[in-house]
Amino acid sequence: MDTISFWCFFTAGILPIICAGISKSKKNYDNENPRKWLAIQTGFRERANSAQQNSWESFIWFSASLTLALIFSLDNIDFVNLMSVLYIFLRVFYVLFYIFGFSNLRTISWLCAHGCVFGILFSALN
Repeated sequence: MDTISFWCFFTAGILPIICAGISKSKKNYDNENPRKWLAIQTGFRERANSAQQNSWESFIWFSASLTLALIFSLDNIDFVNLMSVLYIFLRVFYVLFYIFGFSNLRTISWLCAHGCVFGILFSALN
């Protein structure tokens, strides 16, 4: 596997875990019943938990697309790497926009990141 792709894959996989840590970063966090505790959170903790859930959903598409591209389109590895790095950049901003409540910017970064995923996926056709 190309090292750029590997690190993008790793970063995309760790991003939801970082979001989970942010959402649970309170002294009175209930580790015995974390889902119930998270369900009553508001503000940035609630948004960080939502960003975590969306990050897992996006990771599935990204990892599947990246795997297919690396199997079927090694001729396009520079394009795949570019789209992968751009995807990570956009997803980091997505999380930040989500946590800080910038919903319009969050939506734009989500759309652009998924455009990168589809670019990676369709590069496997070449």
